[in-house]
Amino acid sequence: MRGDRLLQPAACADDRGVLRFLTCGSVDDGKSTLIGRLLYDTKALLSDTLATLERNAQRRGLAAPDLSLLTDGLVAEREQGITIDVAYRYFATARRKFIIADSPGHVQYTRNMVTAASTADAAVLLVDARKGIIDQTRRHATIAGLVGVRHLIVAVNKLDLLDYSQARFDAIAADFRTWLDQQPSLHVSTEYIPISALEGANVVERDTRLGWYPGPTLIELLEQAPAHEADARAPLRLPVQGVCRPSQSDFRGYAGRVESGTIGVGDPIVVLPSRHTSRVASVRIGERELDRAVAGQSVLVQLTDDIDISRGDLIAPDDAGAPEPASTFSATVCWLGPRALEPQREYLLRHGTRETRARITRIAAHLDIEALAWRESADAVEPNGIARLAIATQHPIAVDAYEALRSTGSFILIDAANFDTVAAGMIG
Repeated sequence: MRGDRLLQPAACADDRGVLRFLTCGSVDDGKSTLIGRLLYDTKALLSDTLATLERNAQRRGLAAPDLSLLTDGLVAEREQGITIDVAYRYFATARRKFIIADSPGHVQYTRNMVTAASTADAAVLLVDARKGIIDQTRRHATIAGLVGVRHLIVAVNKLDLLDYSQARFDAIAADFRTWLDQQPSLHVSTEYIPISALEGANVVERDTRLGWYPGPTLIELLEQAPAHEADARAPLRLPVQGVCRPSQSDFRGYAGRVESGTIGVGDPIVVLPSRHTSRVASVRIGERELDRAVAGQSVLVQLTDDIDISRGDLIAPDDAGAPEPASTFSATVCWLGPRALEPQREYLLRHGTRETRARITRIAAHLDIEALAWRESADAVEPNGIARLAIATQHPIAVDAYEALRSTGSFILIDAANFDTVAAGMIG
């Protein structure tokens, strides 16, 4: 009953780069099955994996392979029929490469969902057509928007159980639009699509039973989705990972990954937080010299002046595009630790390649995960909690707003006693 998907030949397709996206939604909305379907229908599975799925289906008396097993790999997950950890999978089409993060649906695994969303360009929000928009649907949409996901695809799943009802799809889409209109702080663009992950309808291939839907398939929406990749037009951000000073040589180079912007020979730069200035003498990748490097490249930079630079410093443009070093700032954090946040404790803050001691000076508010509202005067943050904090650091760090630049607008907090990562934060 499916029709052929309209694709350009690989040789004619435009390469849109890599898209990182997550699947989210409530428990048993079909996230793992959807990912399995994407992998299966895009032919991203090895022959031995397919053979294992088919043997498993025969042993269990199933008419078709259980595609959810492709992501629910842990024994505990298979036994409970849920996803606990974040599972990452990779596939590609003629137009694009994809990295998928399958996040858990349970409320108690909110921190896992935040982890998955923190690097995502887009999110596919699954909705069970029988249940419609529920609290966990709204919760995951809120968290995705909070951590910077700006493109949301609302996929109404399991329509095969409702005879592919257009009326049901339209009602769910209208309900979500109404709720979204009441969330002025949630800045996301949304698209709506009816699918059946189990039967593969409208995921990669079209299906005549959804003939009333004129829009693109899910894979076509993902191929067209904008990526939150570092933009060459953004200001230069080059965190220094190490200093290269060969013995018996006057050479001094600074190694790091260009997180945003570009850097080229002759560019004026400032080193933060020291504010020393210089110009770029050379840019290298291995033995090869470049006129200019762009975001995403790991380079070795030599300057015209011999200035004191060490790991953790940030190279930025010597103009208005440089961030302002600060020892105090506000941030939104997701508390990942197994115990509640203790403001009196000292933590290590890792920002880019810099690490410094930090303390929580104030818990400004916490997000009521049930009501999806900020509550002021919080005196504690429980595990999986999301809070707005005031933070003070022992040494200044060059910070950007997370909304502007993810790489230099984010950080983690580490327990100084046992070196566990206890929080992921977004500055601003």
